[in-house]
Amino acid sequence: MAQRNQSIVTEFILTGFPGLHQEYYGLVSAALFLVYLVTMIANATVIFLFATDCSLHKPMYYIILNLSVCDVLFSTTTLPKIITKYWFQSGSISFTACFVQMYFVHYLGSVNSFILFQMALDRYLAICHPLRYPHLLTTSNILILSITAWTTAKAGPLMLVIRAYPLPYCASNIITHCYCDHIGITTLACTDRAPHAVPAFVAAMLTLLGPLAFIIFSYCSIIIAVHKIANVQGHLKSLSTCSTQLIIISLYYLPRCFVYLASTLGITFSADVRVVIIMLYSLAPPMMNPLIYCLRAKDMRESLLKLFCR
Repeated sequence: MAQRNQSIVTEFILTGFPGLHQEYYGLVSAALFLVYLVTMIANATVIFLFATDCSLHKPMYYIILNLSVCDVLFSTTTLPKIITKYWFQSGSISFTACFVQMYFVHYLGSVNSFILFQMALDRYLAICHPLRYPHLLTTSNILILSITAWTTAKAGPLMLVIRAYPLPYCASNIITHCYCDHIGITTLACTDRAPHAVPAFVAAMLTLLGPLAFIIFSYCSIIIAVHKIANVQGHLKSLSTCSTQLIIISLYYLPRCFVYLASTLGITFSADVRVVIIMLYSLAPPMMNPLIYCLRAKDMRESLLKLFCR
């Protein structure tokens, strides 16, 4: 069946932003390249600081290291192709390469969600159970959780690819998106999409809402615990330690929840708006995360200052 598919559709065409006029292609490609460059430099800096400064070898910074690696991989998976589309007017992607990109898009998105779960767990234990924190969230436990996240996240995306690849693609090969994802590909199949859409939606909800449910619980518990602190300065210090994670989590989850909720309620908006929203929550967090760490995390700021002083 796969051979038959490839004999009919040998490549897909990524439209990028559907309503964008050709006169703006150069500007958009330059903007996307700048986003990619900032993302790579900022996350590479975080990885370099962690590798060279032993004072950062703490559970929280192991989690940040995982997130930086995931952000680098996700940006490298999605951005170069859409940059070449606008820079060199080359929007085509081979049949197999599109499915490979789809796998990594969903895989790295799942890993990201599990890493945010670890960040919430770290803050929950640090504030709600400070005496047990050093014993529960040791470096070895964080490594186990990280390896588990990177390993278990493979299952869902792999099943999506296995189920979607053999479908008959004999109609349009134009994907209204900046990269290949499950919805964009399977809507082009010459068959009923429902049997494939429902399992994909359930998998996405489990990956997205499972960690989000714990994150909401953990921060509600943190707010309650902080209000029990009589010292106003203690209030501010405890909330300050969580503000970084709240910013990151908001950048990641809120736009995604909006897109899924709109789809479930039947709220429709133009293809341009949908692509812009998806690109915002795909590109903004990887670029903003390391900037937030360096500005908010005291150890990271000090390590960065020492690097510049050297």
